[in-house]
Amino acid sequence: MQTRKIGGTDLAVTEYSFGTAALGGLYRECTREAAMATLDAAWAAGIRYFDTAPYYGLGLAERRVGDFLRDKPRESFVLSTKVGRLLHPVSEDKVPDYSYVKPLNFDVTYDYGYDAIMRSAEFSYARLGLNRIDILYVHDIGGYTHGTAKNAVYLRQLMDSGLKALEELKSSGVISAYGLGVNEVPVCLDVMRHADIDCILLAGRYTLLDRSAVAELLPLCEKKRTSLIVGGVFNSGILATGPVEGAHFDYMPATEEVRTKVAAMERIARERGMPLAAPSLQFPLANPQVASVLLGTAKPSSLERNMELTRWKVTKEAFAAFEPYTLVAPELGAEAVRA
Repeated sequence: MQTRKIGGTDLAVTEYSFGTAALGGLYRECTREAAMATLDAAWAAGIRYFDTAPYYGLGLAERRVGDFLRDKPRESFVLSTKVGRLLHPVSEDKVPDYSYVKPLNFDVTYDYGYDAIMRSAEFSYARLGLNRIDILYVHDIGGYTHGTAKNAVYLRQLMDSGLKALEELKSSGVISAYGLGVNEVPVCLDVMRHADIDCILLAGRYTLLDRSAVAELLPLCEKKRTSLIVGGVFNSGILATGPVEGAHFDYMPATEEVRTKVAAMERIARERGMPLAAPSLQFPLANPQVASVLLGTAKPSSLERNMELTRWKVTKEAFAAFEPYTLVAPELGAEAVRA
């Protein structure tokens, strides 16, 4: 599988990467056996970039990813995890419902300051059981997650001292790159106007359907040499299933407007003899600012099916045909699960 560089660093990631929220039990239980089988399928497909987070299963995904990668040559893969939520132990009856089934017995505290980021990185190293984390993302900062008032406090934490922690970790070799892991554009612009970051893991905002990142974020990324890693390429499923009954967009039932646009896109794909999921999966990589497309599942069969979609030949002309049906900065669902 081909690789692309992260920003101005020497780090290169595979064009398709693997996200591990589902391995932490997002929405449904994922057994250890299923997690390892899915990671095996990703490795067999040539994926060598793996992303995780303390939040995924409240530590469970990090433990599983670390266990899987521990016997792999360290130079053969790239690993990212996240900061912004500190885990603290609680009794089994006090574990909150964050949509993870059978997570570990922890709860989270938001903190984007210097000390919290340093502690979070140290705790992640311990859970992973590995001796190097390549990328740290600041997880779920922004008004979408916190609301305007709280986010102002968290953003100030990050700008006042959190970014200093990340820069120290990078300059000392503890990590090779850092950035944001979010599913909204405004906070990316807020941070990038005041700081240089290597990369952004952006979910759902640069897809075949949703072009929210195009107007301001992509030009700024080009100017600052900031790479995008794009998650949520199916926009919660509708670009994979089509506008069927019950289809979801941004984690909520799709509106009539969205279903109509996706129906038009589906017709265009059908006229070209391909499933809509194929151009949806490949679209972000047509832009050189995108380093990788992140895929997430807890089923080997789903991972293998997605990798089959990468083999379709999608031309620039085909991508252009979808453009009249795109969305720009749609209203985000209030009940969204965070990226």
